[in-house]
Amino acid sequence: MILNNENIKTELVIIGGSAGSLKVILEMIKKLNEQITVPVLLVLHRKAHSTNILQALLQQLSPVEVVEIDDKTEIENNKIYITPADYHVLFEDKKTMSLDSSEKMNYSRPSIDVTFKSAAEIYGENLIGVLLSGANADGVEGLSYIKKNGGKVWIQDPETAEVDYMPRHAIEAVQHDKIIQPENLSEYINQL
Repeated sequence: MILNNENIKTELVIIGGSAGSLKVILEMIKKLNEQITVPVLLVLHRKAHSTNILQALLQQLSPVEVVEIDDKTEIENNKIYITPADYHVLFEDKKTMSLDSSEKMNYSRPSIDVTFKSAAEIYGENLIGVLLSGANADGVEGLSYIKKNGGKVWIQDPETAEVDYMPRHAIEAVQHDKIIQPENLSEYINQL
């Protein structure tokens, strides 16, 4: 059975990516409206001891506030949140995110799968999970979980990905709602 979930209110967009995804994120962020109606969370694979330069870089390009998540960060509309290096992000409820330093999943912390699964349990059909370029399977299991909980799944067209393993694997393994071209990602978010 295919659900028609086009009219369901989106309350959160999570974008996961690894190798090759930063270029897509930088282009997307520049084209966002000054007022987006949902929070956007970026889960990007980063080295364990990365500096906070990513937040500053994104803020220079973004028309909306970019916040690096701390433990117990409150979720607000019209903000872009980024996961800090070496932490998983979990959702306590629809208002609060927490940080977790448990073992790596798919060789990654932050893990896209961990965050997708946690969000799917809280947001259900009100969640959109987006998977971009990357070199491992992190995110694929989480997308399946989002779909199982009624959320929407968008995957970058592997032909446009700098590293196509992650989106190609996701397309083969997960029922999805959209195959996205990177240049259209901001437009889709602006329309929510």
